[in-house]
Amino acid sequence: MTFDVFLTSLLQPLQYGFMLKAMTTGVFVCSVCAVLSCFIVLKGWALIGDAMSHSILPGIIFAYILGLPMAVGAITSGVACVMIAGAARNLTTVKADALLGISFTGFLGVGMILLVATPSNIHFMHILFGNLLGIEKNVLIQTIIIGSLTLLTVLIKRKDLILFCFDPCQASVIGLSPARLELFLLVLVAATAVTALQVTGIVLVVAMLIAPGCIGFLLTQRFYPMLFVSVTSAMIATIVGTFASFWLNGETGATIVLVQAGLFVLAFLFAPKNGLLQRRKNLGLQT
Repeated sequence: MTFDVFLTSLLQPLQYGFMLKAMTTGVFVCSVCAVLSCFIVLKGWALIGDAMSHSILPGIIFAYILGLPMAVGAITSGVACVMIAGAARNLTTVKADALLGISFTGFLGVGMILLVATPSNIHFMHILFGNLLGIEKNVLIQTIIIGSLTLLTVLIKRKDLILFCFDPCQASVIGLSPARLELFLLVLVAATAVTALQVTGIVLVVAMLIAPGCIGFLLTQRFYPMLFVSVTSAMIATIVGTFASFWLNGETGATIVLVQAGLFVLAFLFAPKNGLLQRRKNLGLQT
């Protein structure tokens, strides 16, 4: 097989319009997730990202029943889950992470019951597992609007959010409200989870909200380089994962997440300063 024939075969997915749309949509959505991932990782909100992604299911179904936009129901449900756990934290000695786990699994349970009990011509299972290759035009438009507004909001409020993540006490000293910034960031995380639904689905969206930021954290020492590495890794995972799903005849969202996990493993092992191999080497030199 000549190189030209190999290259033509390799790029075969680009000949199909639905693959091009899936790839461009996935790159956009996963990039939005990567931006918020940096803030989530810096705040240590991995479990909150998990809670958001799983607790939006009942909100989506309630919004459908009431005839409201599903994005409104999803964001409301996700924020409510975290706020309920936060309110309960002051009323009990149970640890905050346990309360959050109970809250989001309860929301998910309600969502699963509603999923089975609600007659609909909408394929709610796509919400669970994603449907990147078959994304509908109206859903695509909604995803682009929410994702763009999220990115614009982060751009405008980036200095306040960065200060809140690194030093909430300093943010309070200069007149900012950490409580308001926390709620603001929670809403952004919920909106980001909504944008990612059609790509990876609720089951896997937490991976795209955590892994890119972790990769950026391992490979860099400053926030903006971290942001760049995070977004770049998400884009690479999306492109490689979409191509791989075509050739493997696999689920696109799951393949993207698997590639992202592979990139994290590489960063975990080979990061110049924070990688496992480099840290072991430094320990060997010290001894």
